[in-house]
Amino acid sequence: MALIVQKYGGTSVGNLERIANVARRIKRWHDQGHQLCVVVSAMSGTTDQLISMARQLCPHPNERELDTLLATGEQVTIALLTIALHSIGVPAESFTGARAGILTDGTYTKARIRNISPDKVLATLAQGKVVIVAGFQGQNDEGYVTTLGRGGSDLSAIAMAAVLKADICQIYTDVDGVYTTDPRIVPEARKIRELCYDEMLEMASLGSKVMQSRSVEFAKKFGVIFEVRSSLNDSEGTVVKEETPDMESVVVRGVSLDRNQAKITVGGVPDKPGFAARIFTALAAASVNIDMIVQNVSEQGVTDISFTVSREELHKAQQVIEPIAREIGCKSTNAREGLAKVSVVGIGMRSHSGVAANMFEALAEKGINIEMISTSEIKISVIISETYAEEAVRAVHNKFGLGATDRRC
Repeated sequence: MALIVQKYGGTSVGNLERIANVARRIKRWHDQGHQLCVVVSAMSGTTDQLISMARQLCPHPNERELDTLLATGEQVTIALLTIALHSIGVPAESFTGARAGILTDGTYTKARIRNISPDKVLATLAQGKVVIVAGFQGQNDEGYVTTLGRGGSDLSAIAMAAVLKADICQIYTDVDGVYTTDPRIVPEARKIRELCYDEMLEMASLGSKVMQSRSVEFAKKFGVIFEVRSSLNDSEGTVVKEETPDMESVVVRGVSLDRNQAKITVGGVPDKPGFAARIFTALAAASVNIDMIVQNVSEQGVTDISFTVSREELHKAQQVIEPIAREIGCKSTNAREGLAKVSVVGIGMRSHSGVAANMFEALAEKGINIEMISTSEIKISVIISETYAEEAVRAVHNKFGLGATDRRC
């Protein structure tokens, strides 16, 4: 008998038929004698619908109230799934994030988990019941509902697996694993059998929608081995675990695309110590996540600083930047949307040269201009016009032969 944590995403529980299908899958595991803690997302489309409703009333709703609203999506799912399990004879009990003991910090809409007290969950499992936990949510010290940000149900599942010391964590979604790139863009993309945490972390942070990056960070920190697999079939998925020596033989593991990019350029920044610090300290205080940063060569005592943020945070970033820019005497601030980030990832890049040259060559052959570049030990990312996003992914994927039949992924 194993203690298993399972997570089902929004598409997997997207309607009553799929919720019934998930219930039958859970029953098969339960009938084998396993203890099951199941984390679920809101039904597909629910979160977007709730956000839309809030913004129709107020373009920028209060974040605390927005979290209270969004958390209801998962609560609908846990109740429906528990009812479905009862209907087929499986004892089950639903838990909100707060009842599951998930304590977060006070940052609304993207809170961080501070602690989990699993006593109630463990006691319920000991009674032979399946525990159904609302993902994406927790509770802060003041007792208010908080949410963990987009994809936060993944984090809920990984964190529960860590604190419960689960034997395995299964992430069920509408795809049957992690692919070399999005198969909807490149039909010949291939499923990757296994990834190390660092590769999965880069792919998640660079636009792969299979996993939320913070959940992968959490898994790496606590050594939680997890498998990404489909809730629609019984195929083996992609296992994410500690790095092994043979993983490095694959130079590029995959190509990621993130369309959710925006750029802010602060022009005419006085080229003096401390001015850049003031800009980015203010952004950090507002919990705005910065990705790429480029500063040009100083001319006549001033310089331009460009940086990228997610489109959702563009408005907040502008509100922070504009008064700071005026205060320190900058000449202008400009914001731009319509950008995308294309990245190649692979731990084999540590020991192989020429990856950047091949990537840039692939883009040049298609006449695609690169606006910004960022690198790490195992990834190279470029910012381009969103107009060419899919063409760029296909070109780079083909350049590295990731769809070839003899490719070992």
